[in-house]
Amino acid sequence: MSVIDYRAVLTTDKPEKTLCKRIKKNGGRNNHGKVTVRFRGGGARRIYRTIDFKRSKDDMVATVKTVEYDPNRNCFISLVQYADGEKRYILAPAGIKVGTEVESGQSVEPKPGNAMPLSGIPVGVEIHNIEMNAGQGGKLVRSAGGVARLMAKEGGWATIILPSGEMRMVRKECRATIGQLSNGDHKNVKIGKAGRKRHMGRKPHVRGKAMNPVAHPMGGGESRSNGGRHPCSPTGVPAKGGKTRSPRKTTGKRIIRRRKTNRGIQTVL
Repeated sequence: MSVIDYRAVLTTDKPEKTLCKRIKKNGGRNNHGKVTVRFRGGGARRIYRTIDFKRSKDDMVATVKTVEYDPNRNCFISLVQYADGEKRYILAPAGIKVGTEVESGQSVEPKPGNAMPLSGIPVGVEIHNIEMNAGQGGKLVRSAGGVARLMAKEGGWATIILPSGEMRMVRKECRATIGQLSNGDHKNVKIGKAGRKRHMGRKPHVRGKAMNPVAHPMGGGESRSNGGRHPCSPTGVPAKGGKTRSPRKTTGKRIIRRRKTNRGIQTVL
């Protein structure tokens, strides 16, 4: 599949102007103008839609007005309007439609689109947009088709299984949204041509082993060599299989089971 039939799901192609802002491109360069992320630049202009990841407007019903495409993420978004007239963008769960009512709070009904603390969500329910710290806003499971599952609650902690297969503990005060995220077919899309990748702001990617030794640790060698070392970046960071999580971060001690090679929530249930 190379194209998703957006017409079957989306209801408008005009975003809410009050929730939009321009974002400046940097072409992978930092504040000194040095390229820190390779192979980026160009691409179509994007307007950023401000998303409500916190879902902090409690005990007030909001009605879904639109289901829209967002160029800044791979799942769809929905414009919701609260009873007091305020409008916000939220990540659209699968199956959400115009006119659907969603709500957030301590004890709302656990139906798709509603947000609530993990302490109030029944065990076994599918969730997304999960907070790592209470009040911080959703950080986990925000991509197209993403879904996690609440497995257990004990003391002040809740155990969840992430789409990667990782099982970890999160404080029960942290919020999550019920349901699976929309646009699950995104993983089946074939880019189709190099020009489409350039429209996305991605430039041609050059293999390290095809470079000279002055440009890459895996470069050089007579004829076609495989570099003589494990795959890595130009700065020597392991590219396949190496640990990339910082040992200074403290969230690792809350991981019960590491993510597995065979990814997917279906493989671990």
